[in-house]
Amino acid sequence: MKILIADDHRLVIEAVKAKLSELEPGIEFVLAMSVDELLAHATDELDLALIDLNMPGADGQAHIDEIRRRHPAVPVIVLSGYEDPAIMRSALERGVLGFIPKAYSPEVMLSAVRLVLAGGVYVPPMMLTALPPGIVAGVPSMQNGDARSAGASSATLEHLRSVLTERQVEVLQLLSQGKPNKLIGRSLGISEGTVKIHLAAIFRALNVRNRTEAVVAAQALTEAQQA
Repeated sequence: MKILIADDHRLVIEAVKAKLSELEPGIEFVLAMSVDELLAHATDELDLALIDLNMPGADGQAHIDEIRRRHPAVPVIVLSGYEDPAIMRSALERGVLGFIPKAYSPEVMLSAVRLVLAGGVYVPPMMLTALPPGIVAGVPSMQNGDARSAGASSATLEHLRSVLTERQVEVLQLLSQGKPNKLIGRSLGISEGTVKIHLAAIFRALNVRNRTEAVVAAQALTEAQQA
């Protein structure tokens, strides 16, 4: 596996290298500390690129656009100190497959990388919670009382599908069947840590607090669509 890490802080690069080394033995790392180095070292042979937004030579997210243009098949994750949901959304709209704030733990970063390598998209939970209270991508608040009284409809189910990744929808379906995290992970070929990341995004998208409320909310949306 060949992974590019682009960041202007050497300590960050070394910490990310050390954690990503847990993915598998023998990973080849390509390092860049400026946009010029990033563009010079990036190739189609990369299995993954983790790129900082704020580095020498950067002009907004233009370097992300350039990497996506030159190497469209390379999965890109933004690893950034920014925690502004608008910036996160802009990056994801550019086609990056994940946005990991540097404030997150190394374990979350590793799980997010595994998710992207498995074909998923990592959306930071804080990006979902930044939406207006009681409404998350068009899904009514379901924290108080029975979710069936929240006025669920087929439109809200479609909004939910637009917020969640395909893999997260699969996790929600298995959750609705009463399967624990271990069995969900086994069914989808992902780790329990990755399942937990998906569940966090699902809980926030549905605006619920736990597995039980998520199941009730999902069933209400499904029943409304079938009605």
